[in-house]
Amino acid sequence: MSKSTKVILVVLFVLIIDQVLKIWVKTTFPLNHEETLFGLEWARLRFAENPGMAFGWELPEPYGKLILSLFRILAVSMLIYFIRQLIKAKAKTGLLISFGLILAGAIGNIIDSAFYGLIFSGSYHDVATIFPEGGGYAGFLHGKVVDMLYFPMFRGEFPDWFPFWAGERYLFFRPVFNIADASITAGVLSIILFHRRFFSAEEEPKPVEATESNPSENLAEEPDDEK
Repeated sequence: MSKSTKVILVVLFVLIIDQVLKIWVKTTFPLNHEETLFGLEWARLRFAENPGMAFGWELPEPYGKLILSLFRILAVSMLIYFIRQLIKAKAKTGLLISFGLILAGAIGNIIDSAFYGLIFSGSYHDVATIFPEGGGYAGFLHGKVVDMLYFPMFRGEFPDWFPFWAGERYLFFRPVFNIADASITAGVLSIILFHRRFFSAEEEPKPVEATESNPSENLAEEPDDEK
């Protein structure tokens, strides 16, 4: 299997899981609905929608969402070009898979922004429907990204001696994210953790001299002067 085929399969695998879960959540849960996973209090599905960038940041309207969506498309195009150049340069498979994970996550969130506003009704007061009669809740490139993975593992209160947040309550892990976000994070972390392995030059095996490998063979080839 070629390296390009492996990257394509990774991208398709992540995209399928990401989109299936997003569509299921959006057509099953009302906005902000929450359920535990496998009965675990610290692992939950919580339907949320992200209208802008990470951490809820937004660009000012009326063109902020459009600019953000176009920037994402440009970034994905550049990433595809970069991956193709890495394949031509015979980069290591692990590095290509890592960038493939980043690419898959970026495309997954672009699909939400580009098409979800067109094909889904709003989720503010009821469960969304797909392909509603009156049209979707937003135009092309103005859709919201669907998030659902929520892991509030630890709750507590900072001690009084703790700097900056003394006495304040905390929750770890607070963000709600999706499979595409997790794919991007996994790709970036793998590049950081294994960058030495990914970018190190492979040493070619040195030719072994016959005298070093098997001296007895050389002696056998020498003419016998005593005959």
